[in-house]
Amino acid sequence: MTTTQVLARKWRPKSFSELTGQEHVVKALSNALEQQRLHHAYLFTGTRGVGKTTVARILAKALNCETGITSTPCGKCSACLEIDGGRFVDLLELDAASNTGIDNMREVLDNAQYLPTSGRFKVYIIDEVHMLSTKAFNSMLKTLEEPPEHVKFILATTDPQKIPVTVLSRCLQFNLKKIPEPLIQERLSGILKEEGIPAEPRALQRIARAAKGSLRDALSLLDQAIAYSGGRVEDEMVGGMLGAIDQDYLYAILDALIARDGKELVSIADRMEERSLEFEAALQDLGLLLHRVALAQIVPEALEGEVEKERIAGFAAKLGAEEVQLYYQIANHGRSEIGLAPDDYSGFSMTLIRMLAFMPEGETKSKVIPAKARPVPASKPRPDPVPETPEEAKQAFDWVSVSGKLNLSGMAKMLAMHCALKHYDQKKIEFVVPNEHRHLMEYKERLKTALGEFLGKPVEVSLSVGEGTTPAKVDDEERQERQRDAVASIEQDPVVRNLVDNYDAKLIESSIKPI
Repeated sequence: MTTTQVLARKWRPKSFSELTGQEHVVKALSNALEQQRLHHAYLFTGTRGVGKTTVARILAKALNCETGITSTPCGKCSACLEIDGGRFVDLLELDAASNTGIDNMREVLDNAQYLPTSGRFKVYIIDEVHMLSTKAFNSMLKTLEEPPEHVKFILATTDPQKIPVTVLSRCLQFNLKKIPEPLIQERLSGILKEEGIPAEPRALQRIARAAKGSLRDALSLLDQAIAYSGGRVEDEMVGGMLGAIDQDYLYAILDALIARDGKELVSIADRMEERSLEFEAALQDLGLLLHRVALAQIVPEALEGEVEKERIAGFAAKLGAEEVQLYYQIANHGRSEIGLAPDDYSGFSMTLIRMLAFMPEGETKSKVIPAKARPVPASKPRPDPVPETPEEAKQAFDWVSVSGKLNLSGMAKMLAMHCALKHYDQKKIEFVVPNEHRHLMEYKERLKTALGEFLGKPVEVSLSVGEGTTPAKVDDEERQERQRDAVASIEQDPVVRNLVDNYDAKLIESSIKPI
């Protein structure tokens, strides 16, 4: 009876050249090895499954290869083969998660004083080193301060924040990054070709995404997928295995948003409910899809290698950038609030309703005009100031209009906005300024100069404290009127009325912005 070795062990990289996605670490270590600039303690940090222990073992081979200290260990000498097989007597791997105490560390350090048995260096790989007790760290610190020449420590951790600074300062630290999805997918595809197992690219994309940057997790999922699908890695079966949301549902949601089809949005939620799909996971995947659409809009080349490149590019062309950003934000908020909803279905469907109800102003790229973008009744024309004398009427000097045309900025512009016209004639203009803005009156000379430039002749300007119709007040009144008109326009929209009447939706007036 033969047993099949799991992919994560069978395809563990045995040289720096086989590592995926950690080029920055490989380059630094290779240069150090080639220049014989060796440190006595190395610390590898990073999330699980990114290659910390693998790099440590390759480094152990590089230090002990019988061809000499090298960045390219031969992999054929007894030292390399024994390290690969876990039999090298001068390599000790310690799991700090299960050996946290001072006694374990003292035993290791006592043994470190003796010369290596067969290798060039004694190498101690301590995984999850942050789990050591304070006493164990203190014991290690003494050896790290004055290490024997023949000893190398290689520490690995997923949580470097828990390692004492005194230990960190004595280590050469390397942070291993999460592996990008395209690289994981490429690695899985290469392994399956070597294994002679057919696979659908979309299925591998699902696995790469589910692994969240961990190649080891991806290989474990791939093992599971091979067993689950009977030797062929297919998208539908992988989706079922992962409990993943069918991308077609997410695409249908975006299509319905583009078409402003509220009925279809609710129908999609209903179909997902019938299949007992996980709504929180659906919002997470929808956020990921919107992120890819946003990338396609800003950095089109980011889609290279994307299985659904054309589909995503289509959404990028039809959706406005503001819409994508809004939907992304609503999806994330919906995901965080779904636990507060009466049930997951209502939380999910209400999130979709929000996306539809609060579409940004203006036409979308698909030429669909949302309710907010429908024409708001034109604001009433600004009335001319009521003249105090026939001479003023003859001139119809519209201070509200003129104030916006003056060559002013900063505090002088603020003064103009808060001035109310009291009297105007060919030689003199009198303004009143509200008491709360009287401090602006010190900028009178700049206002006088700007008025002279506008009128083409010198003019006398006087300011006093008083109340009147200022440009700022007129602007505020018109803004409020436009807001009221915009709210009324949305409230009367048939789609919004349907959502409010039939789905208990609520209109958040503060989110409505007039065009």
